[in-house]
Amino acid sequence: MARSWATLGVDLHLEPTGPGLRRGLTGALREAVRTGRLAPGTQLPSSRTLAADLGIARNTVADAYADLVAEGWLTARQGSGTRVAERVVDPPAGAAVRRPRLPARPAHDLRPGTPDLASFPRAEWLRAARRAVTAAPNDALGYGDPRGRPELRTALAGYLARARGVRADPESLLVCGGVAHGLVLLAAVLRARGVHTVAVESYGLHVHRDLLTKAGLRTVALPVDDRGAAPGALADAGAVLLTPAHQFPTGVPLHPDRRAAFVDWARRTGGLVLEDDYDGEFRYDRKPVGALQGLDPDRVVHLGTASKSLAPGLRLGWLMLPPSLAGDVLDGIAGRTPGVLDQLTLAEFVDSGDYDRHVRSARLRYRRRRDALVAALAERAPQVQVTGIAAGLHAVLQLPPGTEQQAVRAAAWHGLAVHGLSMFRHPHASGPPQDALVVGYGTPPDHAWAGALDALCRALP
Repeated sequence: MARSWATLGVDLHLEPTGPGLRRGLTGALREAVRTGRLAPGTQLPSSRTLAADLGIARNTVADAYADLVAEGWLTARQGSGTRVAERVVDPPAGAAVRRPRLPARPAHDLRPGTPDLASFPRAEWLRAARRAVTAAPNDALGYGDPRGRPELRTALAGYLARARGVRADPESLLVCGGVAHGLVLLAAVLRARGVHTVAVESYGLHVHRDLLTKAGLRTVALPVDDRGAAPGALADAGAVLLTPAHQFPTGVPLHPDRRAAFVDWARRTGGLVLEDDYDGEFRYDRKPVGALQGLDPDRVVHLGTASKSLAPGLRLGWLMLPPSLAGDVLDGIAGRTPGVLDQLTLAEFVDSGDYDRHVRSARLRYRRRRDALVAALAERAPQVQVTGIAAGLHAVLQLPPGTEQQAVRAAAWHGLAVHGLSMFRHPHASGPPQDALVVGYGTPPDHAWAGALDALCRALP
């Protein structure tokens, strides 16, 4: 049986004006099409449905449709219904037509921070979603706990304890929209507690520094060397933001002595360590580096995300909070946790073992890419030293002094999007800047990796 428009739930907002219903309806429809509110190809409700919605006679709607078909504003075909005709849409009076100029898409994207989205486990994710939605109680679709669904908090707590060495308690875990969202929540709480300064690594994401600054916090730069961030310049900071498992972007792990020093500082001063564990699952030539939070869960906030292991578009992250901080952070979440269905799906994905299997598969794939990168540079650009490759999804290519910007421009000419190390340098970092490229090997799909390597080697000085 054919379904009516009323059954399909298609609505059309119209306000007929002027003398006479037919003339008013015709004018309202014409104006909606002329201004582009009804786009070309849009199917309109049947005359019966629109008449019922507007409380007017069906013949009035049919006559209005016929008038507009005759004028060329609409088309009517048997079996296809009434649609808006294809035509040039006039912009509203006084409105400037602005078409944003999109940058040319590079042939290969080697910017760090994104995994291979082509390898997202779609089939497994769909199966997990089906199982999760089928098993979910009805009240799971309500507003629920602002910390996030208990199924996901429990699954993540178990995984983090097992795989990352986190001292995890589902009651202290808060689901958020990613590390950036977590930092916004933490920054507000720090500011409310009287913290004015947060120490950050001298090389890191400017996005994170900007979030802290917008919250009214000043950032000071800690020097970074081959042992990670140095704790000597903490000064009057009330918190410190670190990437201890795999410093971003230099790629070095935080030395055990410095891990202990940061925790000792937090205990001595009452400060907090904010641990961004953005890609801790991916390691290749070294033993796993456990979470810093495991040394002192009362002084370290563990921030994690599915952005690197799965996809940033999921907008799923988490905070493992010290009990003394949980209440204040929870007050600021204000119902902004990710969608319930995605939370339930990730919980099922983790509990079923699919998450572990995906991470192990991705680890092998990224290691092959890293090995190919190292081999290509050794053969075609032996003057370039590659560092930070024991873990993660990016490598640092050390360049001769003064050649970084030249290499970035050459890469763009060869169709590569790549960042120089200077992009991640804190404005007030001490010491001379280093010339290097930060090359992400996660983004290109497998079939494009050889071409990306060829273009990269041709762009290097």
